[in-house]
Amino acid sequence: MEKQDKQPNHLQGQTSPYLLQHLYNPVNWYPWGEKALEKAKASGKPLLVSIGYSACHWCHVMEKESFEDEEVARIMNEHFVCIKVDREERPDVDHLYMNAVQLLEGHGGWPLNCFALPDGRPFWGGTYFPRQQWMQILQRVAQVYSQQREQVEEQAGSLTEGVARSSLIAPSGGQAAFSPDEADRMYENIMKYMDLQQGGRRGAPKFPMPINYEFLLNYHYHTSNQPALEQVMLSLRKMAMGGIYDQIGGGFARYSVDDQWKVPHFEKMLYDNAQLISLYSQAWKLEHDPLFREVVQDTIQFVDRELSSPEGTFYSALDADSEGEEGKYYVWTLDQLKEVLAEDEPLVSKYFHAGGKGFWEKGKNILLRTQTDEEFAVSENLDPGQWKQIISRSRQKLLLVREQRLRPGLDHKVLVSWNGLMIRALCDAGTAFADNSYLEKACRAADHILQYAMEPSGKLYRTLHHKKASIDGFLEDYAFLIRGLISLYQAGADASYLEKAALLTRYVMNAFHTEGSTLFSFSSAEGEQLAAPYFDFHDTVIPSGNSMMACNLFYLGQYFEQPGWSKRSSQMLGDMKKLLDKYSGSYSNWGVLLMHHVFPFYSLAICGPEAAGILGQAAGRFLPNVIVSASQQKEDIPLMKGRCQPGQTWLYLCQAGTCQLPVRSFQQVLQQIRAR
Repeated sequence: MEKQDKQPNHLQGQTSPYLLQHLYNPVNWYPWGEKALEKAKASGKPLLVSIGYSACHWCHVMEKESFEDEEVARIMNEHFVCIKVDREERPDVDHLYMNAVQLLEGHGGWPLNCFALPDGRPFWGGTYFPRQQWMQILQRVAQVYSQQREQVEEQAGSLTEGVARSSLIAPSGGQAAFSPDEADRMYENIMKYMDLQQGGRRGAPKFPMPINYEFLLNYHYHTSNQPALEQVMLSLRKMAMGGIYDQIGGGFARYSVDDQWKVPHFEKMLYDNAQLISLYSQAWKLEHDPLFREVVQDTIQFVDRELSSPEGTFYSALDADSEGEEGKYYVWTLDQLKEVLAEDEPLVSKYFHAGGKGFWEKGKNILLRTQTDEEFAVSENLDPGQWKQIISRSRQKLLLVREQRLRPGLDHKVLVSWNGLMIRALCDAGTAFADNSYLEKACRAADHILQYAMEPSGKLYRTLHHKKASIDGFLEDYAFLIRGLISLYQAGADASYLEKAALLTRYVMNAFHTEGSTLFSFSSAEGEQLAAPYFDFHDTVIPSGNSMMACNLFYLGQYFEQPGWSKRSSQMLGDMKKLLDKYSGSYSNWGVLLMHHVFPFYSLAICGPEAAGILGQAAGRFLPNVIVSASQQKEDIPLMKGRCQPGQTWLYLCQAGTCQLPVRSFQQVLQQIRAR
């Protein structure tokens, strides 16, 4: 029976592609909200909260096996109020039930299926279940809930308390002292887990984890530690040549399932690609490797082509699957390569290791390489310029043919938090490669978000669908957008972006403050309050909202001369301090902030008619311990006040409120920094 012949469930009217995928399931799904919770309370049925996201392979498998099955749906509808949640849209709900399942099972993942009392308190859950096992679980949970209600409620109470305790960080009770030794210990702990041959962390699967490398780049800058730099460069080169990187269309997949970066889990996420654009751009500022430029340019082209909205904002993800098969869109048989490339095929197949290292399964090849263009040309006795032409036209031919295939599904959600990461990425790329077109893209995205996803008070919404905003913003939405706006200002954009960052920060200080903690809650006090509070402080595949907010407060405290913001940043870091040298890889962004405290940190004010050109010089250097402000005329930002003189350009380098004598060139500023 076709979808148009089926009756939609309560997901009708939702904008999340993941929810809409389940619109015609025979399961009577509700979206998370008052309507579902009231239904559960009125009926006395427990909740079945099923959480996933559009690019999740096993989410699609479980839907096909169970949620599209009439018999399974009958059991679900009879005994439960079923709620379908997009984890990217409602990370607060996901955190609550994921933490519960992790406490119960010791691990978690998606799809996540959690059972809860009508008031939302979880009592049991798990991840993917095959159809037959799922049916048995449904019947057993329904029976236990009906016959042992008191024990179920007791379990829910203790589990919810455990979830609440798991994200609490007790205040340290005073101003913590920081030392370079702590940065050394973090470095040593992170390096213990690094793969010194293939880059990244040892073992499989291999996730990029950009914030780990950002820490190592910062650590190298401050200490001149060469192994830290070598590990970053090794990892970036291995990833860029591996199957995790789309050698034809640009952009990175979520992770590789092996320890060689060969076989990707083919989904592509905006947040991975944004952070990797930033990382490769920062690495370029240290070492002008042509491979890094190529990766940044091609990945931005991928985002332009496949993840950009008409309004200039950015979509969330591409599925791993197409035509029901993971990776089908991206892989090639030798016959397909011969058909497309003709006389160029033997060389191109050798370059991409088709039929050799790139062979995957069922005659299919994942394109990857082990040499740069220059190295391959030398090994094959080719003129490098001629080889560049061959491989460039071959990539174009393969991309054109590939675009005729059935595309992977697109998750067209526009999430403010991930857009903030992409805005920062475009600023990093724009300054690294002196390309104003990247900055223009960043400004366009920021302008649309500020106009349609932010209220005059500074309140943010999480999602945008064209010009319609919905769902109250979470801490990460504010933190990542603020960071993007700071980057825009530092890259040379209008000072109004920095003012907007300050407005958002003031809102966070009020709406996300929690008594008894220096950390900010994940959800606003004005928003929905779930069964247990949540504080986000682990830096994982993306930085935590709290670590990013602590960095923002550190930078903005200096720009706006707000000692209260600087103090709050230090207090947050102090309360996290005891965790940093235990699980360093999970707190790398906190580690970057730690280095701001234990090594010299500067503000640089550039005033006068030559300010724009000098700013370009400063922004094109890797200077993680300098925030820059530039203007050709008087500025209202406190850092700039009283420093602009008509007709003259002066540069003021300051540290902890004390400024050195003004100088006339950026080279003199570098000398001042080196002298310290």
